[in-house]
Amino acid sequence: MGSITLQKVSKVFGEAKVIPSIDLDIKDGEFVVFVGPSGCGKSTLLRLIAGLEDVSGGKIVIDGRDATEKAPSERGLAMVFQSYALYPHMSVRNNIAFPLKMAGIDKAEIDRKVSDAARVLNLTDYLERKPRQLSGGQRQRVAIGRAIVRQPSAFLFDEPLSNLDAALRVNMRLEISELHQQLKTTMVYVTHDQVEAMTMADKIVVLNRGNIEQVGSPLELYSRPRNLFVAGFIGSPKMNFITGQHAAALNAHTIGVRPEHVSVSTTEGLWKGEASVTEHLGSDTFIHVRTEAAGLMTVRVLGETDIRAGEMVYLTPDTARIHRFNEKGVTN
Repeated sequence: MGSITLQKVSKVFGEAKVIPSIDLDIKDGEFVVFVGPSGCGKSTLLRLIAGLEDVSGGKIVIDGRDATEKAPSERGLAMVFQSYALYPHMSVRNNIAFPLKMAGIDKAEIDRKVSDAARVLNLTDYLERKPRQLSGGQRQRVAIGRAIVRQPSAFLFDEPLSNLDAALRVNMRLEISELHQQLKTTMVYVTHDQVEAMTMADKIVVLNRGNIEQVGSPLELYSRPRNLFVAGFIGSPKMNFITGQHAAALNAHTIGVRPEHVSVSTTEGLWKGEASVTEHLGSDTFIHVRTEAAGLMTVRVLGETDIRAGEMVYLTPDTARIHRFNEKGVTN
């Protein structure tokens, strides 16, 4: 079992309310991602769950038991940090085995658990190497292996891919997702990268200034954002926002439309503009257009396009895919 429930959990540092009050249910076996901008409280919230920070108020329930006052070692959780925190003088085998040796587990059981973890993480051929002989991705897998052998009820990941280059980040995203499918264990994952959140999560928790803005599946947040903050944070490139008379004409205080839901033409359309920058990515092309209606807008076109910088174009939104927000920034 790996359910985690937060009941009006808050955290105050001095006079600063980092986490005002949060209620959240994480079901057994879910892959939940905390996402939001820097300083939104996501890492603090993870540390509260882990017991590395004391709550200022509220209750944390793990597997149906009140864990609010329990020490980190008593919560049955395993945390994987941004830094690998491996012992450089130890082999991969001994790094993975270390928490089991500290717990007094017998050698035969340690060997079995280390072998099982190494097999799952494709580290079997590297067990006798030292950390300095491994790539960044392999070191992170060793850190995850050290967590796996403890057989926790849930894994807590605090931006574990931040130190990796772009290619390794993609590979490790896939490996962690596959690991979740194999282990069926609850995973709570913190990132500022909404692409990681969208591609890995069963459920995303969007945080802003310590508050939960919205909880839902990746497609739910993308297709039905609750407010302007979620609409602007989830999605890459970001949603286009239009205000004033152009929004009023479509019965909203503010309207939002994603780049892929705007068509572009050189002959006619709703909003006139000038192509500013065209980004050719092969499978997609992003055209940045300066318009009178909304300033700089981004349009996504499948494949290649002949439109070049400086060319006059016309944009038309798919009215069925427009997001309408009222004067409080909440979806109508």
